[in-house]
Amino acid sequence: MEDYDYLFKIVLIGNAGVGKTCLVRRFTQGLFPPGQGATIGVDFMIKTVEIKGVKVKPFSRLLLFAGNKIDLADKREVHRQRAEEFAEAQSMLYLETSAKESDNVEKLFLDLACELIREAKQNTLDNNDSTPMPGEGKNINYLSCCSIN
Repeated sequence: MEDYDYLFKIVLIGNAGVGKTCLVRRFTQGLFPPGQGATIGVDFMIKTVEIKGVKVKPFSRLLLFAGNKIDLADKREVHRQRAEEFAEAQSMLYLETSAKESDNVEKLFLDLACELIREAKQNTLDNNDSTPMPGEGKNINYLSCCSIN
């Protein structure tokens, strides 16, 4: 039997050099790799955490928008207020981190895991009334967000 209650896969998306790999390494391994080269392709790491008695492998939807490298304030390209406004407009939580200084890294992943657990429990409660048979899921309109001319 597996040693966790929930397994979430998290995808970090961002421009090259923003610190995605450093954030994940700081969280999963507790270290900051100085001189971290560019990661090409996919890097996969796992860490099990326990939140209120629930074991979670937080690695599904991205609900958290993070600004990394706050230790480099003099090189900041996006003002905090603008980032917060963007996150709010996209219905995302916003958090600023520093993988180098380990500021808010644990909080980033634990907040995300808490939100994913909350959503998973809510979906479980919603789906108990009428669990569809295999092949009887909800129809998804993939074009609902786009306009085609």
